[in-house]
Amino acid sequence: MSTVDPSLRTSLVPGDLGSLVRLHGLIYAREYGFDATFEAYVAGPLAEFVRRGADRERIWIAEREEQIVGCVAVVAASDREAQLRWFLVDPSARGSGLGRRLLGAAVAFARGAGYASIFLWTVRALSAAARLYRAAGFTKAEELPSRSWGVEVVEERYILDLHSEGDRRE
Repeated sequence: MSTVDPSLRTSLVPGDLGSLVRLHGLIYAREYGFDATFEAYVAGPLAEFVRRGADRERIWIAEREEQIVGCVAVVAASDREAQLRWFLVDPSARGSGLGRRLLGAAVAFARGAGYASIFLWTVRALSAAARLYRAAGFTKAEELPSRSWGVEVVEERYILDLHSEGDRRE
């Protein structure tokens, strides 16, 4: 494990999209048995996100020694609701606080962009991520058992009211 803290950037450079899709595919296959359809699930919406280039949307790329070791994005689900997408920390960077940094940056951005709430979808098997979400104030709102990406999963929807900490905007 490297002792260098990952840096965060919010601009994409050539090769990032392919690297992000590959990282998601490899990690989720190795850790959860997901098949190649998961890469398509990541790639399609990620490409649309990049094409939109919207001001109220942002991606964070975490790099250490020129390697991508994490990411997260905020995308608009509606004018009032944001969605947290593509949250991932490479195993080599876990336990360093990177997940907390990424999640904090995304929530702060969504709040500053004027969204009333932010939600995300995850799967029950990602228990460490769920602990981060709950620690940040997210609550589980829904569960949906399904067969996705070649495996049986229980999808979970978490939501956070961005005005719950007294940051109300009229």
